[in-house]
Amino acid sequence: MIIRKFVGKTESEAAAAAQKELGDGYVIMNVKSVKPKGAFSVFRKKQVELTAAKEDDEEPIRQIRKIAQAQVEAQKKSLPPLSGAGVVQKEKEPAPSGPSEKDRSASVISAADSSALEKKLDNLQTLLETQINRENNVIGSARDNADKAGSAVGKERPESKDRKEEIEEQIEEQEKEVDRFLRLLYNTMVENEVDEKYAGEIIGEAESLKKPGLSMDFILGNIYQKMILKFGKSDGILPAEKGPRVVFFIGPTGVGKTTTIAKIASSISLAEKKKIALLTTDTYRIAATDQLRTYAGILGVPFRVIYEPDELTKAFEDFADCDYIFVDSAGHSHRNEELLYKQKEFIEASKEMETQIFLVLSATTKYKDLKKITDNYKEISDYQLVFTKLDETGEYGNLYNMKCESGATIAYITCGQNVPDDIESFNPQKIVKQLLGGKH
Repeated sequence: MIIRKFVGKTESEAAAAAQKELGDGYVIMNVKSVKPKGAFSVFRKKQVELTAAKEDDEEPIRQIRKIAQAQVEAQKKSLPPLSGAGVVQKEKEPAPSGPSEKDRSASVISAADSSALEKKLDNLQTLLETQINRENNVIGSARDNADKAGSAVGKERPESKDRKEEIEEQIEEQEKEVDRFLRLLYNTMVENEVDEKYAGEIIGEAESLKKPGLSMDFILGNIYQKMILKFGKSDGILPAEKGPRVVFFIGPTGVGKTTTIAKIASSISLAEKKKIALLTTDTYRIAATDQLRTYAGILGVPFRVIYEPDELTKAFEDFADCDYIFVDSAGHSHRNEELLYKQKEFIEASKEMETQIFLVLSATTKYKDLKKITDNYKEISDYQLVFTKLDETGEYGNLYNMKCESGATIAYITCGQNVPDDIESFNPQKIVKQLLGGKH
């Protein structure tokens, strides 16, 4: 995995630099404005910093290694080894891909030892520190013994054979450490509610990397970066090339669509100084209509209730001078085919407009229900995802599950009711770190 940062006056200029160095196939991971440095920086405009990544199996993950090592050195706390008593080793077998209950009970860490390990797994850097120190001790000892054994080549003294056997045992122990390490990561992901199928796929890919001398921080970095790339990058809400951008928010009842619209509308209207209009097709819940009308009044933007698709077309004409038109929709069960069809009619009425559709989901909803919801809404249109209520759960595995299941990118996450503060663009680095055992 190659990760590079490129700076330019504009995003296009930074992207051109990335294209020139990395070629085709790179993925944009992050874009942000940065202040110029230097004595005369106050007179220069802000620049755009673009972080790009590209797969390269032969290239060490320098970026993640540097970050990990820097944090390890900064951390003074001394920790005991992660492995030891209570770990039951299984025979060599293919990487897990959703192991049976019997297999898992025979090969994973016991409940008591797992609890002890979890306490040591306060964050990703602690895990790295413990594993890297142990690995370095094993490798250093093996190398010293290998040098001594090499100087005695041709001599068949008993102690020479003993040294060779010791080296082989140390290499075998290192392999066992990697196996324990991967099993620990697998257990951690599953406990964070990553589905066993997807956790098994991640560890299976890591298993294929195993070879003598390969460091555990490299393996962890590879897993970390591949999960980030799996999440992909969402551009969020984009401006239209001509006329207003129509943005639909769809999803089940009670997931927070109206509040999410208010948060995004506040940011765009107040911070970006863009002209917006708020519409609602939710004529089933008076409270939802009144709530959005109140937000529109606070923001000083136009508001309208839409009953039929042809009224939506008329609203587009009336608000043609706006930059964005946000459309709230009626929340309903994904099993209600009649209302799903009605929602599809509203979206089809906007086919002449530049549109974006966001499916709003709650992070507290069960995985099986989320799969049914995303499958049914696929019949309406393609969409990006917004996850709400992250403050009401400590496990974020469903975000990864639904990215893998639906293929849709995650644009925003919300973590509270405060408008407009409790919303942010989705940050895959932060979520992946937590899925692998980092602090919440």
